[in-house]
Amino acid sequence: METNGTPLLSVNNIEVIYDHVILVLRGVSLEVPEGGIVALLGANGAGKSTTLKSISNLLGAERGEVTKGSVTYRDERVDGRTPADLVKMGVIQVMEGRHCFGHLTVEENLLTGAYTRTDGRGAIERDLDMVYGYFPRIKERHRAQAGYTSGGEQQMTALGRALMARPSMILLDEPSMGLAPQLVEEIFEIVKKLNENEGVTFLLAEQNTNMALRYARYGYILENGRVVMDGVAGALADNEDVKEFYLGTSGGERRSFRDTKHYRRRKRWLA
Repeated sequence: METNGTPLLSVNNIEVIYDHVILVLRGVSLEVPEGGIVALLGANGAGKSTTLKSISNLLGAERGEVTKGSVTYRDERVDGRTPADLVKMGVIQVMEGRHCFGHLTVEENLLTGAYTRTDGRGAIERDLDMVYGYFPRIKERHRAQAGYTSGGEQQMTALGRALMARPSMILLDEPSMGLAPQLVEEIFEIVKKLNENEGVTFLLAEQNTNMALRYARYGYILENGRVVMDGVAGALADNEDVKEFYLGTSGGERRSFRDTKHYRRRKRWLA
């Protein structure tokens, strides 16, 4: 799907503090164009999940709050809205770790995503068929308890549940975590199809930089709660620092941790 360049989402210089004392995000700004796929990259603990929760307003459950800056969706300030308001506006977060309802069947999990809809059972059933079309694996397991399905099937169920809410934008947190490489690629291919065919905009937080930059069009790299680099996905993938510090390669050679551990002292992009 071609983007028109209009920011669907704008995060403007936000600061996040936990427990009134722990500064986690420092001046983070980013934009997501309507119809785009944007990657939020960085190591574990860099602030990726916190950024997504700042957008979806889920920080309160973890004693966190946005203390500076603003979040704008479709030209409207949303940083003071409730998570339920965001869902009704079309912004859905798929949490890290999948978080399916283990005691419910796969199909019951999917139907919980349609809880806020008012367009009738027929429309919901059509969307359920649409989800099964994108995720044939979970169609086969639709009567199984979600807690007894595989990690990949649970990730597909969580993403399918988000689709049942008819979102304009999905915040996808670490979709590759704990999954085999083949399954990771399958899920990213589905994300690409949903973007192209259904017009869903994605902001995805991901440690697997190589995979994320293959499918995203633009990327932001977070380090210690700050954006240290951003750019078109192809340019980031070709950047020597990104290759060395996040892809583990530079100059065509694979680098070991011993070779690259000095990067914390160097960080050329911060100079």
